[in-house]
Amino acid sequence: MDESVSHNLLPHLFRLEYTKLTAVICRQFGFKYIEIAEDIASDTFLKAYETWMINGIPENPTAWLYVVAKNKTKDHFKRLAIFENQVQDIVMSDESVAQEELALDEKTISDSQLAMIFSVCNPANSTEGQICLALQVLCGFSVEEIANAFLTKQETIKKRLLRARASLRTDNFRIEPLNKDEVTSRLDTVLKTLYLLFNEGYFSKNKSQFIREELCSEAIRLTLILAENPDTNLPQTNALLSLMCFQSSRLEARVDKDGAAVLFDEQNKDLWDKALTEKGNYYLVNAFKGGHISKYHLEASIAYWHTTPNDENKWKYILQLYNELILIEYSPVTALNRAFAYAKVYGHDKAIREVEKLSLIDNGFYHGLLGYLYASIDIEIALNHYKQAVALTKSKTDKQVLQRKIERLRFRNDV
Repeated sequence: MDESVSHNLLPHLFRLEYTKLTAVICRQFGFKYIEIAEDIASDTFLKAYETWMINGIPENPTAWLYVVAKNKTKDHFKRLAIFENQVQDIVMSDESVAQEELALDEKTISDSQLAMIFSVCNPANSTEGQICLALQVLCGFSVEEIANAFLTKQETIKKRLLRARASLRTDNFRIEPLNKDEVTSRLDTVLKTLYLLFNEGYFSKNKSQFIREELCSEAIRLTLILAENPDTNLPQTNALLSLMCFQSSRLEARVDKDGAAVLFDEQNKDLWDKALTEKGNYYLVNAFKGGHISKYHLEASIAYWHTTPNDENKWKYILQLYNELILIEYSPVTALNRAFAYAKVYGHDKAIREVEKLSLIDNGFYHGLLGYLYASIDIEIALNHYKQAVALTKSKTDKQVLQRKIERLRFRNDV
């Protein structure tokens, strides 16, 4: 039995292909079949596990999955048609569905994902409901991961998902081509979905993973398709793509050979991907060709300054950008990042007062930042904040980083 099937390959393929399979089936047969599409995708991976463990991994595992999914889809609708004939209650729409051939070429898969994202981002639901559903169905996020992305409770997310699915089913929702106005009006919600998808990859809140590169790659791939389409090649699309390129350029430097997180100031700059940095510059220039400035413009500009380590004025520019960003869209993360930049410009003493005004006492990053700021002023207070940060942090990697900081401070205190 090939243990690599269960330990490495299948989990990797599941993350990459499960949502694509679901999207293709739903695009062809309609959203009312969403649960069926998810079941077929799940059964496909179960079949892969059973078969590959006995017969070994096929030459082209991804193609194998799509062939099996295609056959399972045909079998399902064939059984459905037979059943309806037997009970003399033939539904013509389902008869036609059974005759359709499921196309699974690369372009169809890619188009289906984007088509489904735009279709799921339907004004029939609230913006939050649209994004939650897109993250679950198309990005494979669990309820916990969606709750983390929205900084809210899992029960709230469950209710949003139930309402969103029910609303689209009630409307006999189908995934159909949208006109230019519909695409444009839904673009902001689609970009927010891709932004959250990338963020979960870049700085995962998963308890056992720090970076999920496959999510970053998927977000970039989908955003690039938007940038290459005349209807969606807009300033905010280019700004988001620029941000993703800048952030991805540092992925390799963010972990050491043992998989431990490496803080920004300690990263080996030689490991930064210069080609991705250049692409980030290219898309950022394109982004500023329009008059509208979005949060993605500001975040991409901040990421740009992080790629220029030798500019002595960069933190002043970064702070100015955070001042603008916090006015556009306030969040605790933005406020804390601004405070860090504030410390770089005005010193730790003044920054401590800025941070403590936020009073985010249940936030691990809040205590982690205060620990950092107090480290050069009062080691005991710094240690206390770092301990609170460890207690409030779910991520195993984040806990390890905090523990290393605690050990360093204790060593300094003992010397």
